Amino acid sequence: MELQKRSDQPPILTGDQKCLRLYPAKDWCGYEKKIVAEAAVDPDAQDFVRLVVSGAVEAPIDKQGRILVPQYLREQAHIQKDVTLAGVGQTVELWDTARLAEHLDLTQANFREISSGIAEKLRS
Repeated sequence: MELQKRSDQPPILTGDQKCLRLYPAKDWCGYEKKIVAEAAVDPDAQDFVRLVVSGAVEAPIDKQGRILVPQYLREQAHIQKDVTLAGVGQTVELWDTARLAEHLDLTQANFREISSGIAEKLRS
């Protein structure tokens, strides 16, 4: 798996608002430094760091490509039985399959607004 090739350390698994994210260890270290620095001066960032950093765990990948997901992270992401992996840039998201389908439906329904917002940010 590409995540294992990018670092000698196991990838880092952490919670997000609706899913779990698996980061290559090297990328996680840089990301963690940035958000912790922001949290020093921003109360919202402190809450974000509390959720994302405090729950982060090493997630070694076994020879069959499996990782052990702690119960508290499964509960945080509402993962029941079926899990879908979604590659998103340098990370991999782990979603409850039904929850991802709902999220993608909502994104599709709002695609025009979302894409216009992204285009505006890219022009800035």
